[in-house]
Amino acid sequence: MESSTKVNLHSLSDEDVMEQLQAGVIPAFDIIVQRYKDRLHNFLYRYTHNHQDCEDLVQETFLRVYRSRQSYVRIAKLSTWMYTIALNLAKSMYKKKQRMTTISMHADPSDPDDREFEIEDSVILQDDQLHQKMSVKELEKALMTLNDDFREVIVLRDIQQLTYEEIAEITDTAMGTVKSRINRARQQLQALIGEYVNPETI
Repeated sequence: MESSTKVNLHSLSDEDVMEQLQAGVIPAFDIIVQRYKDRLHNFLYRYTHNHQDCEDLVQETFLRVYRSRQSYVRIAKLSTWMYTIALNLAKSMYKKKQRMTTISMHADPSDPDDREFEIEDSVILQDDQLHQKMSVKELEKALMTLNDDFREVIVLRDIQQLTYEEIAEITDTAMGTVKSRINRARQQLQALIGEYVNPETI
């Protein structure tokens, strides 16, 4: 009976699995952890660039998800709700530490499935790997010069590839403000490193 329950849970959407958890089906929580642990780890590693902080935040995020499971309302995607919790926890952690961390555009070495973020400009060939590596380093430096709001939306949009709607929900910011920040951030990056191509267009 238990294996049948697990199979059924695996076939459900994220939101349906969450409803099962809200209804008291505890194995549903294991499914949520399985589906999101890697995504949350990669997302939080971009902000912390610290494995221990990242692990702590991932565990705390899942703890909050379980404790607050009854507060989830299906009008929002489960992924959006979880990213919001993770982002707020990360902000809170580093506010307490009174320091801002840099965002690493490189792959997380502890995750074999995490790929290195790549950018290119329009004046080079796509197979010019040396130029790409140089561009990534320049982008890392440029990101550090952006203010927190701009850096945040660029990571969510161009690295995590979330929609404008999801970013607006996660950051609790109006849609117009989100789009404006992304455009201004891209303009600042372009001014600093030349041509900036959105990862989603590569």
